Amino acid sequence: QARKSIISSLVTRGNSSLLLPDPRDPCRVPPRGALTRLLPRRSGLAVYRQFSSGGAGGGYPGVPLTQPLPGLPAPAFAAVDGQEKFETRVTALDGGLRVASQNKFGQFCTVGVLINSGSRHETKYLSGISHFLEKLAFSSTAQFGSKDEILLTLEKHGGICDCQASRDTTMYAVSAEAKGLDTVVNLLADVVLQPRLSDEEIEMTRLAIRFELEDLNMRPDPEPLLTEMIHAAAYRDNTVGLNRFCPVENIEKMDRKILHSYLKNYYTPDRMVLAGVGIEHEQLVECAKKYLLGVNPVWGSAKSKDIDRSVAQYTGGIIKVEKDMSNVSLGPTPIPELTHIMIGLESCSFLEDDFIPFAVLNMMMGGGGSFSAGGPGKGMFTRLYLNVLNRHHWMYNATSYHHSYEDTGLLCIHASADPKQVREMVEILTKEFVLMSGTVGEVELERAKTQLKSMLMMNLESRPVIFEDVGRQVLATSTRKLPHELCDLISEYNLLLRIHCIMLYWYSGGNCSFQPADSCLLKARVG
Repeated sequence: QARKSIISSLVTRGNSSLLLPDPRDPCRVPPRGALTRLLPRRSGLAVYRQFSSGGAGGGYPGVPLTQPLPGLPAPAFAAVDGQEKFETRVTALDGGLRVASQNKFGQFCTVGVLINSGSRHETKYLSGISHFLEKLAFSSTAQFGSKDEILLTLEKHGGICDCQASRDTTMYAVSAEAKGLDTVVNLLADVVLQPRLSDEEIEMTRLAIRFELEDLNMRPDPEPLLTEMIHAAAYRDNTVGLNRFCPVENIEKMDRKILHSYLKNYYTPDRMVLAGVGIEHEQLVECAKKYLLGVNPVWGSAKSKDIDRSVAQYTGGIIKVEKDMSNVSLGPTPIPELTHIMIGLESCSFLEDDFIPFAVLNMMMGGGGSFSAGGPGKGMFTRLYLNVLNRHHWMYNATSYHHSYEDTGLLCIHASADPKQVREMVEILTKEFVLMSGTVGEVELERAKTQLKSMLMMNLESRPVIFEDVGRQVLATSTRKLPHELCDLISEYNLLLRIHCIMLYWYSGGNCSFQPADSCLLKARVG
């Protein structure tokens, strides 16, 4: 009887079949078999074709993807002129402390303290102090009993914290809700000026540094070690050539007295910048006056007595390290045993006019790994791809780097290949350096300039990157060049001639500020 009621509820109208509910039991669902028998059987491909652009079921047949679809409103794109919507404001306070800020739309902000302090200033101290202070950052202070208390305080404002120490700058930064600005600046001031540096924290830092050094030596990618080696070879035993990582022999020698002696000389207001992005400038200035001015640091007097003002002296040289890299694989399959080489030349500081031409030159060289995915903007038409990776299948990597500081710079190429190909690899890299002094094509130059501007603008979409850019520029020059100003400089320079002349000077014995090639080539080898 139930089957008859289901069949009787079937009404056929033309080519369409409609299953009507049984009036006596409207909630009853027909059996699966009944639905299967009633619905037409069509292949999945035919159904997909019906709704494709070329099918009979509608769509836009015959309209190529390069043309807009008819009948649809034109999309309204945001007008981008490259201009900053908010200006960067800088205020100098008593004692030399500078406050820099740039407002930005959003509910969160990034605030931090940047200090003119790094491994290049450790000439008169144990090497590795900056590395130690980086690991000790955001530990217990005069107000906070432990790192956990600091993290819990930031958690109330959705915040995170970080500290990074480089060769010339130490940076303490916090990202949190803009409403918690007062708490954030208070915490930063306490972390920078009132750290406890307890024996337990120092011992834990020793363990952390030992682990980090072991990790660096076991990584398949030796790029951080090569960067250390190329700096040590270029600036032997001075300024930026000093170790950024704490040497193993100095780990046990570090104590509170040595750290306080260093902090007393370099953590002073005249060497600091309080920078913020996403907040009002007046609020940041008030917080700086409230928490950073007139505070007596835990190490005593805030007046510097013994500042190292050494200027980087380029020496050149070769550093080689023979190392078994057969046990650094991340899995059961061993990675290829490679020889890694970095060759470099002295360039210019970021304060010189030639800094932008060198940045364009670095983009023009480009490079990457032999297994890079490629694609638009990935640099597949850069010189190291076209002339090195595409022509020599045995090259695993060829990448250009440019390191720039306030008084010097270093342009280098990192490459890796089988140990049997070392000689040929060095010859190929040296040839690329020689070709830098040759003719630069207009298309090649414009592509590098466009890629540099694109990278600059894309990086500055991130709030933490804007913070670091504002802080570093103000720390070095007390001002900031806005992105559109940098883009204008990239576009307006006659970089074709300028790059040609700069690179030609390296290989000439004429009157120039660069040394001849035989004393400029550096080589750092691991393998």
